This record gives sequence, structure tokens and C-alpha cells, in this order.
Amino acid sequence: MNADVIIVGAGPSGLCLARALSGQGLGITLIEKQSLQEISEPSFDGREIALTQESARLMKELGLWSNIEPHAISQLRDAKILNGHSNFSMNIPHQLGRHQELGWLISNHLIREAAFKSVQQANNEHHDITILTDQKVTNVSANNEIAVVNLEGGIELKAQLIIAADSRFSDTRRMMGIAAEMHDFGKNMLVCCMSHEKPHEHIAWEWFDYGQTLALLPMNPDPVTGEYRSSVVITVGSHEIKLLMEKSAEEFSQEVTKRFMSRLGIMRLISTRHSYPLVSVYPKNLVASRFATIGDAAVGMHPVTAHGFNFGLLGVNTLSREIIHAKQAGLDIGDTKLLLRYQRKHRAQTRPLFLITRLITDIYTKESHPAKLLRKLLIHAGENLRPLKRVIALSLSGSK
Repeated sequence: MNADVIIVGAGPSGLCLARALSGQGLGITLIEKQSLQEISEPSFDGREIALTQESARLMKELGLWSNIEPHAISQLRDAKILNGHSNFSMNIPHQLGRHQELGWLISNHLIREAAFKSVQQANNEHHDITILTDQKVTNVSANNEIAVVNLEGGIELKAQLIIAADSRFSDTRRMMGIAAEMHDFGKNMLVCCMSHEKPHEHIAWEWFDYGQTLALLPMNPDPVTGEYRSSVVITVGSHEIKLLMEKSAEEFSQEVTKRFMSRLGIMRLISTRHSYPLVSVYPKNLVASRFATIGDAAVGMHPVTAHGFNFGLLGVNTLSREIIHAKQAGLDIGDTKLLLRYQRKHRAQTRPLFLITRLITDIYTKESHPAKLLRKLLIHAGENLRPLKRVIALSLSGSK
């Protein structure tokens, strides 16, 4: 046997799981198709990750938080939801939660870099993690006794358990015969960082405008210039995204200022632009024989509720605890009962919000007159329903 656990995919969730399992007497192998440089020094990809308080706690526990410069961690104090061209908003203040802020904001590439450093630090201490980069998985299989991963070039690896952490479009999951419920929203999102004249007061925006959805995630001021900065997310059709991507930086800045109705004053592009298709994914099963999924391979969320990586960390925490408990008890870490227990718990943590998110996006992105009227009524009613806003605040902060 080559390892106890093989993790396919060295993205944030895969790396975090390897870190969580390190030091427990397990041999861990990470397989990644990218190069070592790409996962150790990831490039900026436009995505800013909104983290719940629970995610922040887990990142501290895994050693990621201390590997990120404090100035790169932005406070996400409050949130507001806007609709159409109205200035009226449904406000979610942090006071409805249990902390001084709803959550935190960190660039995706910095989380990935911190996760890799954390794995290195754990491996320097325990010498139990092997990272295989530039490797393509050609097949995975499993029976009651063993799990097998085949790599391009004829290499065969065996383990007690295989874990897929290779994106919402997971090839590994498909190789195990697990179907997934996929919903293509027929839109793309463009993400970038922009400076602006007026302060954001560390308030996150979700703006269901007519013909587009806008999001604004508050970043710390530029450490050199002191300019106000935010991560901007624009969700529209793919053709419109293409036109936005092709505009010059000056034209794009003017266009975004207009789309935000100058509510933050003049906005200026200060980063590269990145575009991603909008597809949500929920597998029919999260596990199979000696096989489990985590991260986006387990739940590929629509970004409107900003819970993608938060769910990834929850899955890492749940699965790692099950595996460690089995190891300490001298039990089989690939046991079917263990995996089904993980599936049940992770579904309970993720499925309700996944379905609610679908409902929200259906209601707030339709352009018919009745839909617009319903959206307006819901926003106004929601602003006056303190119990509802408290539930949203606790959800955003990851509190129970």
C-alpha cells in the first residue's frame, strides 16, 4: 500500500484536509495536475473569499491564519441587499450576530498560498505528506479491501481511502460513477479589484439590479496610497462579460462606475480581470466505496451567499474528525459506515442553504414585471423582519 489516504486535488480544501490529517499516524498522498510552483505561489485570480467566523476559527486551528499578512485580512462588518434602481436596502448589521463583524475577506490566492505553507510546516514536523505535482489521474477504482488511483505514465497507487478535492467538475467523482445535479445559470461572473472615492464602511453589497447582479466585497485601504478598495463581482450573460473583458482599463472603470450608479463615486480598475461560468453542482452522493468528496467536488455553490469555501472547510473538519477517530480506535478509515456518517452530516450542513440559494437566485434574477414587484416587496418586508435578519446574520457569520 502506497498511502493510507490519497487526496486528488491540491486546492485549498485538499491542502486543508492533508494538514488536518497530518500527525495522526497516517500516510497522506496529495495528487495535483498543476506544477509545484503553481500551487506554492498561486497567482491572483480575482476571487475574494468571504469567510464566516467558524471558517476563521478553523483556519487558525489549521495554521493558515498566521500565514497571511494581517493587512490582507479585511473586516466584513455588515451586509446589505439592494434591488433594482432603488436606494432602499435590506440591512444586515453585525449586532444581530455574536461578533464585532459578520466575517472576513481574504484573496483566494492568499488562502491557497497559506494552505500550502501550512502543509509544508506540518510535513516538516511529521514527515507524513507526499505531494505529487504535474500528475494526471487516469482512473480510480475501489472494492471492499482497497482503493486504487492510476496516474498517466502507468503509475498505480493504493490506499485505504481516496478523497476527491478536484473542483465542482470533478473528474475523479465521475470516474467513481457518481452523478451530480448541475444547474447552469447561463451567465458568467467577472471579478476584479477596484478603488473608489467614497468609503464602503466595511459593508458588503449584494445588488440584484435589473439585467445584472452586482456584488461588492469591502477590502482594506491600499497600504501605500490609502485608497478605498473593494472586490467587485458583475454577473451578466457571457457575451456581455466578453465585451467588458475587452474594454480598456479606462473604459471599464467608467462602465463600472456607471453600473454602480456612482454610489461609491468614481471607480478605477486596479487589478486584472477574471471571468468564471456560473454553474452550481450538488452530487447525488458524496461518498462511494472507499471514496469521499470534499470542497467544490462535494458542493459547488452559487456565489451569491458566499459559502463555497466555508462549506469546504466544514467538510474538511467533519471528514477529518471521522477519519482521525477511526484511526485512534484502530478501525478501518475507509469503512462504509464512517463515510455514510460524513455524508449525512455534510448534507445536513449544506443542502438546505444550497436549495435556498437556488430559490433566491430564481426570484431575484427574473426580469418580468411581477417578479420585479415581488422582489421589491420582499426587500421591504425583510428590512422590517428582525428575526429573519438575525437568521441571515447568523448564517453569514457561520454561527449556530
